[in-house]
Amino acid sequence: MTRIESKQNPALRHLARLMREKKYRQRTGEMACEGGKLLEEALLSGVQVKTVLLCTGAPLDTRAASAVQRAAEQGARLLQAEPPLFHTVSTLETPQSLLFSCLPVARGTLPDRLGSALLLDGVQDPGNLGTILRTADAFGLEAVVLCEGCADETAPKVVRATMGASFRQPVYHMPLAGAIAAMRARQLPVYAAALEPESVPVGAVPLTHTAVIVGNEGHGVTQQALEGCDGKLIIPMAGRAESLNAGVAASILIWEMTKGGKA
Repeated sequence: MTRIESKQNPALRHLARLMREKKYRQRTGEMACEGGKLLEEALLSGVQVKTVLLCTGAPLDTRAASAVQRAAEQGARLLQAEPPLFHTVSTLETPQSLLFSCLPVARGTLPDRLGSALLLDGVQDPGNLGTILRTADAFGLEAVVLCEGCADETAPKVVRATMGASFRQPVYHMPLAGAIAAMRARQLPVYAAALEPESVPVGAVPLTHTAVIVGNEGHGVTQQALEGCDGKLIIPMAGRAESLNAGVAASILIWEMTKGGKA
């Protein structure tokens, strides 16, 4: 295990940039995560862990310690830093005992055959995106497509919110117009979740074998989505709330899309 003693250490600076800079993550092809639970999930999902940084004096529970050992056995570099240096890398107010870098799973191109897909149109909140990916993974949704204006799925806040699902859930990047065209080419009707006069309640149409667009937290789906979709949906609510959180709304829609079983 290598002990880091300087803030200028290249490995420390690399990890700090992975934690904070989207363009740096894109350029290097790596992402950074924090916590023993995520390290365990990454290893279980077959993700290649590159580096593990431990905080000197911070205890590891049995599962985290085991995950660190497995990462080392698989070739990960182990580093250690005193709390003041470790805290310069962490993005948490109360840092955990370890953080690590890894290679995200390569997604490739959208499969030629899809049973269902969720298109995200400007979902910007990291917590919402993380919730959506976690729910999609839980219910076996085949694809989540991030269109223009979405949060970065490799950002630490998003990865934390997924609770490990980001290492498994298929995520693709396409412009909205291209994503809608790709769904139609795969014989999937496209619906937009929107508060429009002509919107029909979820449940009035079967959502298995469909694609559904969920929009921005503040503004909903874009005009492009409204004009390009085959129909519009609302989630009926008995209470007085005007709308649902984007992550909650998407989770309800994912349930409707997958409850009939995978294609």
